Amino acid sequence: MRKVYLDYSATTPVKEEVVQEMIPYFTQQFGNPSSLYTLGLEAKAALDKARGQVADLINADPKEVFFTGCGSEADNWALMGVANALKDKGNHIITTKIEHHAMLHTCEFLEKNGYDVTYLDVEADGTVKPETLESAITDKTILISVMFVNNEVGTVEPIKELAAIAKKHKILFHTDAVQALANVPIDVKELGIDLMSMSAHKIYGPKGVGAMFMRKGLRLPNFIHGGAQEMGRRAGTENLAGIVGFGKAAELAKANFDNHVKHCEELRNYLVERVTGEIKDTFVNGSMEHRHPGNANITFKYIEGESILLLLDYKGISVSTGSACSSKSLKPSHVLEALGVPVEMIHGTVRFTVGDFTTKEDIDYVVDSLKEVVEKLRMLSPVNEEKGW
Repeated sequence: MRKVYLDYSATTPVKEEVVQEMIPYFTQQFGNPSSLYTLGLEAKAALDKARGQVADLINADPKEVFFTGCGSEADNWALMGVANALKDKGNHIITTKIEHHAMLHTCEFLEKNGYDVTYLDVEADGTVKPETLESAITDKTILISVMFVNNEVGTVEPIKELAAIAKKHKILFHTDAVQALANVPIDVKELGIDLMSMSAHKIYGPKGVGAMFMRKGLRLPNFIHGGAQEMGRRAGTENLAGIVGFGKAAELAKANFDNHVKHCEELRNYLVERVTGEIKDTFVNGSMEHRHPGNANITFKYIEGESILLLLDYKGISVSTGSACSSKSLKPSHVLEALGVPVEMIHGTVRFTVGDFTTKEDIDYVVDSLKEVVEKLRMLSPVNEEKGW
């Protein structure tokens, strides 16, 4: 059976160059970077090299990059750190209704502990209007956090404009850039970002390693206490092999950026054109102008997205009905709800994301399979175009 993976926003395969870079740090070069003998110093050098590679991808100083266990940890650190550091200044945080659950659940925790959180509405294409943000600011606002690229519909937010509003009001600005990294241009200096969350496994690196960009001059309380690792800011023996892999993945991402974006956009657009042109009663969610290059979030009327997923899986095709982090939830997508998509149509939505290893032949196989699957499910559906919802 042909195997086609179209869920690159959930995770990516680790590239062979990354694997080869990591292998020695499981075996011969296994030293602890905190050790002072040669094996440890070599490990420290590898750690510093990776820090520089990640910093280079986002135009940061290496001393502004702190490795974490994942993107979710970086999100938690940003929120909890600012909340604790600036609690004497205010207790108001602004975010959006379409954030990843790592942000939303942390905000819920903070609300239970005396903080006030404003969840901004978004437009029908998923974008946050700068004026919507500015109108929500109060004299108690201590942090604004808006994700760079949405993980479900792929909308790219106007981060530079939003960060400028935060700076104008002397408020810290954080962005969850887990989906944006290596998919859209990121220059933290030009954009005016104070804090940014990243993850390796979305850019063809290993799972279990993320990073926080923290602008020079900021000092947030440590999220994990213990030793003096990560320049005294994040305790715990570093995941050296994983960090080396993250560094190599970042280096490859920078070198291959233009080709990656072009390849993904061409295949994504081809997928969208074929699906919307050959399968009736379908529509794309989110902005097509400001969008993750590989993302196609498509609603199929009158049928369940989960049924589409399962039947496609039977044909060797991997897709998702939304964020992989919440795929086991029966609740409708909070992102699509925020975009105003009717609940019954939300349940008929599938997220396709292409990547570096996707081919045009893969897309043809997927669309041809989709046509069979959708036709079969609509024949079995109790509702259809004539009956309506």
